[in-house]
Amino acid sequence: MRTRTEKDSLGERRVPEDAYYGAQTHRALENFPISGIPPSPAYVDATLQIKMAAAGVNRSLGLLDGERADAITAACREILGGRLREWFVVDVFQAGAGTSHNMNVNEVVANRAIELLGGTKGDYSLVHPNDHVNMAQSTNDVCPTAIRIAAFTESARLLEAVAGAEKLFRDKAGEFDPVVKSGRTHLQDAVPLRLGQEFGAYATSMRKHGEAIRRAAESSLELGIGGTAVGTGVNAHPRYRPLMVRQLSRQTGIDFRECDDYFEAMQSLRPFVELSGAVRALAQDLIRIANDLRLLGSGPKTGLAEIRLPERQPGSSIMPGKVNPVMAEMLDMVCFHVIGCDSTILLAAQAGQLELNVMMPVVAHDLLHAISILTNALGVFGRFCLAGIRADPERCRRYAESSMSVVTALNPHIGYAAAAEVAREYLESGDSIRDIVLRRGLIPADRIDGILELEKMTEPGIK
Repeated sequence: MRTRTEKDSLGERRVPEDAYYGAQTHRALENFPISGIPPSPAYVDATLQIKMAAAGVNRSLGLLDGERADAITAACREILGGRLREWFVVDVFQAGAGTSHNMNVNEVVANRAIELLGGTKGDYSLVHPNDHVNMAQSTNDVCPTAIRIAAFTESARLLEAVAGAEKLFRDKAGEFDPVVKSGRTHLQDAVPLRLGQEFGAYATSMRKHGEAIRRAAESSLELGIGGTAVGTGVNAHPRYRPLMVRQLSRQTGIDFRECDDYFEAMQSLRPFVELSGAVRALAQDLIRIANDLRLLGSGPKTGLAEIRLPERQPGSSIMPGKVNPVMAEMLDMVCFHVIGCDSTILLAAQAGQLELNVMMPVVAHDLLHAISILTNALGVFGRFCLAGIRADPERCRRYAESSMSVVTALNPHIGYAAAAEVAREYLESGDSIRDIVLRRGLIPADRIDGILELEKMTEPGIK
């Protein structure tokens, strides 16, 4: 392999000649061969947005010459457009705070800017990773700002997926509204309801989770860029902070604002815990709903089989004809993983000391990873499962008619104790509830059918 010699504060390193990264990234590759997982593209993009904004702001403040600023800006735009993505190589489990990630971005941007100025990679007299690309910045304010930008951006994608799931559930609620079925509480027979009501509740749950995620994501709009090393803003121009927030808002189309305390913004990872918690809450409800659908679709001959889930693939390597609820199973596994990511974020967020939380790299990875996989999972679950669910109205009604809990409608007319006696006889004799009530003379024949009408029992009131 052809190499070039690069130098950092610890000495020299031989770097592959074609590499756009430099000595510090090379050290990170040596030090952290942990997972083989590179940084999230959204995290890289957010960091590049900061580098590009800083170049423009520092130029406007007279701290960075126009030629270098233009080269840095052009390099960032190229990379944001898809070039050189293979050179962001630092493992997600890396040095605390994210110094390796920040320097990886600084070095790649610097070396591409050098080329744009007619130089060769590694000639940092033209554009230096620290002095020019990282001007007025520290890993300690760059990384939490990048997480905020990326988290807010990715949350928008998740909210679209949640809204899509809400619409599909709402559409199914309308389609299934005429279907009367037995309710179940404690997995035992309960009073009737309509299948549409069941699916309508799922839709409402999606709406409320979307609202909670949107509120939580808004915490990421406060940026602490300009705090530099510990929040004081040392080495940054006094006007740098507001100008950076304005420029990042212009570049991303997101209405960011300055934080009210730069020290808190670097010490506390509260916004990420808040957003992760909202995503976790969605995941736990999706597990519940996915498992409901698995139960309602169980069978096809020995289960509930009130609904049919779309058939996506053969379900067994030994049992011919078997089809499993694979999309609901996939969603469960994704949600389990999301909850695990939330636990990591919670532990990492409380592990900071004094002026900095050094656990930001794992928070960045797990937060963006959780949002990404849940977004993708909801999208395919909607397309390949929810949209194609079919009801079995006859089976649903048969269960509803045979449910012992239909006797609940008798309570206002004959009392709880007498209704319980009817229920007991129903289970023991196999006779219909209607016949038992008439035989006992509890309700006149001309009234019993109106009281036991299933459709009326799915709405409020005394029948």
